Amino acid sequence: MSEAVRVPSPATPLVVAAPAPEERKGKESEREKLPPIVSAGAGATAGLDRGAKGQISTFSSFISAVSPKKEAAENRSSPAHLVFPNIKNVREPPPICLDVRQKQRTSMDASSSEMKAPVLPEPILPIQPKTVKDFQEDVEKVKSSGDWKAVHDFYLTTFDSFPELNAAFKKDATASFNTIEDSGINAKFVNAVYDTLLNTPQDVQKTVLKGIINSLLREWKGPRTKDDLRAYFILLQNPQFNNTSTYVIYAHLLRQIATLVEADHHFLVHWFKKQYSRLSQKRFKQLVERLLQFISLRLFPAKPEEFPPITKCSWWIPSAAKVLALLNTANNLVHPPLIPYTDFYNSTLDHIDLMEEYHTWQNFGNSHRFSFCQYPFVISVAAKKIIIQRDSEQQMINIARQSLVDKVSRRQRPDMNILFLNMKVRRTHLVSDSLDELTRKRADLKKKLKVTFVGEAGLDMGGLTKEWFLLLIRQIFHPDYGMFTYHKDSHCHWFSSFKCDNYSEFRLVGILMGLAVYNSITLDIRFPPCCYKKLLSPPIIPSDQNIPVGICNVTVDDLCQIMPELAHGLSELLSHEGNVEEDFYSTFQVFQEEFGIIKSYNLKPGGDKISVTNQNRKEYVQLYTDFLLNKSIYKQFAAFYYGFHSVCASNALMLLRPEEVEILVCGSPDLDMHALQRSTQYDGYAKTDLTIKYFWDVVLGFPLDLQKKLLHFTTGSDRVPVGGMADLNFKISKNETSTNCLPVAHTCFNQLCLPPYKSKKDLKQKLIIGISNSEGFGLE
Repeated sequence: MSEAVRVPSPATPLVVAAPAPEERKGKESEREKLPPIVSAGAGATAGLDRGAKGQISTFSSFISAVSPKKEAAENRSSPAHLVFPNIKNVREPPPICLDVRQKQRTSMDASSSEMKAPVLPEPILPIQPKTVKDFQEDVEKVKSSGDWKAVHDFYLTTFDSFPELNAAFKKDATASFNTIEDSGINAKFVNAVYDTLLNTPQDVQKTVLKGIINSLLREWKGPRTKDDLRAYFILLQNPQFNNTSTYVIYAHLLRQIATLVEADHHFLVHWFKKQYSRLSQKRFKQLVERLLQFISLRLFPAKPEEFPPITKCSWWIPSAAKVLALLNTANNLVHPPLIPYTDFYNSTLDHIDLMEEYHTWQNFGNSHRFSFCQYPFVISVAAKKIIIQRDSEQQMINIARQSLVDKVSRRQRPDMNILFLNMKVRRTHLVSDSLDELTRKRADLKKKLKVTFVGEAGLDMGGLTKEWFLLLIRQIFHPDYGMFTYHKDSHCHWFSSFKCDNYSEFRLVGILMGLAVYNSITLDIRFPPCCYKKLLSPPIIPSDQNIPVGICNVTVDDLCQIMPELAHGLSELLSHEGNVEEDFYSTFQVFQEEFGIIKSYNLKPGGDKISVTNQNRKEYVQLYTDFLLNKSIYKQFAAFYYGFHSVCASNALMLLRPEEVEILVCGSPDLDMHALQRSTQYDGYAKTDLTIKYFWDVVLGFPLDLQKKLLHFTTGSDRVPVGGMADLNFKISKNETSTNCLPVAHTCFNQLCLPPYKSKKDLKQKLIIGISNSEGFGLE
């Protein structure tokens, strides 16, 4: 059997597992031969035929197909389009064998020595041909002489084999760099060689590609050394792979990297992390974009004849996805990340059958069927929202159908109300009525929500539901209510640590958040990112009720997002250069005020008698942070956790990052007022009317804080739905009142009622007054 490639669990770094000693011996013998043909399964996923049919030949069959006529064609082609032989009919190696998807979220830490791959003896390398200075001097000479021979010879020699690559780019050809923190590669030299390569004549570029082909053929089988890993690391950065004519070679390089054992992947991840954090984030982003482009063009090729038939290269995309997973893991290990997590999104995937991908992941998780859901970091939050919504809709339909069948089976007349979660509440008892209704109708939480205010003749077409959310959230999060504490420095809410007999109201808040996601409602809630990390710990409710929920690893950085002053004080404690015990005089004890009474809690047994010293201060800070964000609010957060998951229980949550859950609940903070202008609807006005032109001139000229106030004034939130401004359904209506009146907004319908102001100055003045005094009628 071939070596299995473990698929990284959704939205998490891949796991590093060491093979047992007896397994290592078997794996080394396995690497002596090509992996056997493994069927990827019949059928198609996301428009791809995953199965490879017919006889499969090795990569050498492709190379042997080179003909003199094609060589001549290559010589005539431009440098931007390197032509390779008859790739349409190439027969490729067998597809990658994907392992079982993992249901648990794990993190990758630096592995101990026993977890690393067995260190093989380093081969004797050729003599290093040139230094960076020598190479740069040769390039300068070309500019005056036009003779590329010296540079051509360097490329010819360097890329002909893995030993030559190492000889050229290792910092010290005699040294054996076998640590995860240092690849031993002269990154400056690698960058200089690749930057020059794109400006060389075509015959030089073809020389490099042919050398890479030879190198990959020689290294197709046999045990891997750290020098092999360095060669892969160097070749992956080749900018020639931006060109579609090189994709066949690129695919084989990706495949060889993807099929390395996990201990080797561990080295590559840390080398990426070290090299790019130290040098260039821009180059790291280019590496990611190259892989994303490779996947996109394989899915939707501009010229289908450019690539081998999809049935013969079904392993291309899994290989690229696996290598992307290594880069994503490296990015997650750096704080702050090298590039935003959104840079790994592939927008092309928004146009494939996402539900088929999701169902493949759900139904064939224990087989070798590939699905992009195995690599959720490439799926955009907009695409994940579609998956969650459709999964929610299907659950709604199934539950409603079951309710209907139950009624009919009991020979009762069906009532259409059984298809909905009907909430009847009084405005004067909003929280208690909502809590009673949700508790009584717990079995209906996954039905479509409809709200009725008692004594009001209103039909809920979405507006009443939004108003119910808006009023309930405002009341629950009011400081007088005591459930949450508002921190002015961080502008966010956090759970009150006050002990009480009943935590059902925290469960209500969790249900509200779940219903908002389930019914595509954006809430005006300000929780810190740490809250959403806890909400996904774990992403699926454990079957054993004794397992703690909502507990995650927290740091001073997490605390800083809630209580920046306290976090700053703890950071100063960690960096203090004097005697901590004498200067701070602290113990492993924390004090909290509860209803006017100061209570003390030990951070560890006997903590009140243990002084904080230079030696144990890290432990103190960690225990203090864990107490504030985990232990002191455990019961409150556990109720909140179970409330949220009682509505949103779905494997789709495993696809999400904490930041993406926040966007689904609260919307995105990124405003695009031009997009809002394009999608706005008008009632009583036309977009060419003078008042409307004045309005957009004023709004587009507003600073960001006023634009946010306008959005909050008209929609109840200063954030944008996942689908963008178009999903707001923003409307401007003509208000036939005096132009002395201020604008009016109906937040339930995202509607702004605008009088027909006669001048831009008057409109701007009235609009600023209106949006700046929308809370408390301007009296607070």
